[in-house]
Amino acid sequence: MTPEPPPRLVVLRALGLGDLLTAVPALRALRRAFPAHQILLAAPPALAAPAAATGAVDRLVPATAPGRAVPETIPWSGRRPDLAVDLHGNGPESLRPLRALRPRRLIGYADPAGAPPWPEAEHERERWCRLLEFHGLPADPADLRIAPPAGPSPAPGAVVMHPGADAAARRWPADRFAAVGRALRRAGRAVVVTGGPEEGPLAARVAEGAGLPPTAAFAGTSALPFADLCALLAGARAVVAGDTGIAHLATALATPSVTLFGPVSPRLWGPPPSPAHRVLWHPDDPTDPRPGDAHGRDGPDERLLRIAASEVTEALAALPQRAPAVPA
Repeated sequence: MTPEPPPRLVVLRALGLGDLLTAVPALRALRRAFPAHQILLAAPPALAAPAAATGAVDRLVPATAPGRAVPETIPWSGRRPDLAVDLHGNGPESLRPLRALRPRRLIGYADPAGAPPWPEAEHERERWCRLLEFHGLPADPADLRIAPPAGPSPAPGAVVMHPGADAAARRWPADRFAAVGRALRRAGRAVVVTGGPEEGPLAARVAEGAGLPPTAAFAGTSALPFADLCALLAGARAVVAGDTGIAHLATALATPSVTLFGPVSPRLWGPPPSPAHRVLWHPDDPTDPRPGDAHGRDGPDERLLRIAASEVTEALAALPQRAPAVPA
């Protein structure tokens, strides 16, 4: 007799790498609560490897939309989901593609059948865990680590600088990254620069300004696949980045980091409190969680520009030493 296929659980989180990593505690909570279900994540295809690395997702269902919009549809075939969970947004727009799948049960902030309030000044990790807790599913916002990969680092012990970000408002100037790189080199530190396939020129400019060889820039045509990027970060001395997916990946791998914030408060997107993670932010009003536009395209946010290169090098020097990463 053919065995009964497992029930299916679909989660919508069709955003970027950092968004996925802040949802790891919620995904793990769903995995624990529904161990017999097949968990499918509706997200961009580029996140297939990171989704697998969480250990909580069985398969990625490709779902994309421009910017941070909600996908119109989620490709689906076969049995309808036993449960659908909206980890994408808090409006009816993000429930709509999930409702179209006719799930037996739906969980989301916009569900008129019942949902907790949506505080604006709440960390992403806590937000989604609180949604699940409201529905009787225990979730731990601190359950965010992923295991280091088995492969070797392409630059063990180096300080990794990541100058890119998907919005100019969160992109610290390249010349300041270069100044940090020069200071690190004078202190005897190995330094590399990372970036995505579209960030080759930016990474090359930072590497050249820091006095590094072109081979020290892992971006553009030399951008690292996810497994190699994880190996690089897991074996790094530290990571310097803006409020980007790479900063969240450093946190997930327990790699010391210095993260530079501008338009949005670190209390919404920053790492958990730890001596291993330093955040730099200079707002006019620290109580305002969103003093700028995190997706602005007109250049670095004014608060980001208040961070000096010397401040970053001092923060790096204050980070604790770390034990070598242990591959999974």
